[in-house]
Amino acid sequence: MVEDDHGHAKLIEKNIRRANISNEIVHFDSGQPALDYLFSDEIRSNGPMLILLDLNLPDMQGTDILAEVKKDERLRRAPVVVLTTTDDKAEIQRCYDLGCNVYITKPVDYESFAGAIRQLGLFLSVMQAPDIE
Repeated sequence: MVEDDHGHAKLIEKNIRRANISNEIVHFDSGQPALDYLFSDEIRSNGPMLILLDLNLPDMQGTDILAEVKKDERLRRAPVVVLTTTDDKAEIQRCYDLGCNVYITKPVDYESFAGAIRQLGLFLSVMQAPDIE
């Protein structure tokens, strides 16, 4: 999970756990450490199951991370869920063009955001992810 808002990160993890998903969640609050992790030998050989990605990060744009992941032969199959406050149509199109699998705009108010994340947790509990080559 690449999310610079620690409150959002806690809410996301809490609701993923409520959906009985017990996979390890590794949280990064900026882009470069996330890229370093994703391109480490351990992750490149086993692969992440899923990448939850905010677009607005303190050190880079999430679209840069998305582009790097999707052009990499070993990581390109990893599903990427963009979770962001940006609802600009051009940005949504750009993310899908770069290969994101799901684009979710974070609702502004807390209750709506919590509800959206609960639904994401349910979605993640039934989705199938491809093997990383």
